[in-house]
Amino acid sequence: MSAFEQAQLDVKTLTKRPSNDDMLALYAHFKQASAGDVSGSRPGMFDMINRAKYDAWAGLKGMTREQAEQAYVSKVAELLKTHK
Repeated sequence: MSAFEQAQLDVKTLTKRPSNDDMLALYAHFKQASAGDVSGSRPGMFDMINRAKYDAWAGLKGMTREQAEQAYVSKVAELLKTHK
């Protein structure tokens, strides 16, 4: 099992919900690692949650899969220290 796969399991063991910023960072790095650069059109202004997710993912455009996986693993490790 890779460190990225282990981090996906570890994040589910958090006992406290991470902040919205941390959740967006996890989402964006996971999507960049698993799907590459953002695709599709940006959600409309009334779809604030999906728009924020899209913007967070779009901010990582050009990041390699390996870089995104490492950033995700690092974020999960950081959260495990404070949210267990």
